Amino acid sequence: MAKTYSIAIDGPAGAGKSTIARRIAAELGYKYVDTGAIYRTVAYFLDLWGVSPKDVDGVERYIDELTVGIEYDDEGKQHMIMNGMDVTDDIRTPDISKKASDVSAHGCVREMLLDMQRDVAKQYNVVMDGRDIGTVVLPKADVKIFLTASAEVRAKRRTLELEAKGQKADYNQILKAIQERDYNDSHRAIAPLKMARDSIKVDTSDMNIDEVILTIRQIVGKKIPV
Repeated sequence: MAKTYSIAIDGPAGAGKSTIARRIAAELGYKYVDTGAIYRTVAYFLDLWGVSPKDVDGVERYIDELTVGIEYDDEGKQHMIMNGMDVTDDIRTPDISKKASDVSAHGCVREMLLDMQRDVAKQYNVVMDGRDIGTVVLPKADVKIFLTASAEVRAKRRTLELEAKGQKADYNQILKAIQERDYNDSHRAIAPLKMARDSIKVDTSDMNIDEVILTIRQIVGKKIPV
């Protein structure tokens, strides 16, 4: 089997991981693996059954009824498959996103999804983003990036993003939510958000997207033949 290459991009919520990872994958011809979507799929499944993401017993009881898969269409877009059904669009709601953070703290959930994520990286060249990719999921990734920005900058970006979609956005509420998410992600007992020892930190607070892409491409170019 030919060697596959993997790029792990970790970082806090709102750092732009998905946008950056998707662009990098497209430019390199790699598969983009959105691990957040994987956990949203689990959260969506539990939500359908009326199980709270904080209900330890409920999560452990229902998780065995779930199968999660990833498929890619002809354009390379990732589709999330839940028990044979494509739920790619259904999982993209603020409520499911919030519940996904709670779901991801369960050891039984992370254990169930770990091999699946690693198998994708064995099959394809991948750019995978999340919060524990470089530390837990792909500890031997060829390139590890820790993408971050100040909470204030991330809140401002999110506010502008929502306003551009015609949605109401309260900067202070968004900032508070991001700060709470940061604390929860970095203090959870299982696979907390932290920078891998061999990861390269990229702070995007004062950078535009093209500058971030250029920076990461330069980092990748030094470690992977492209």
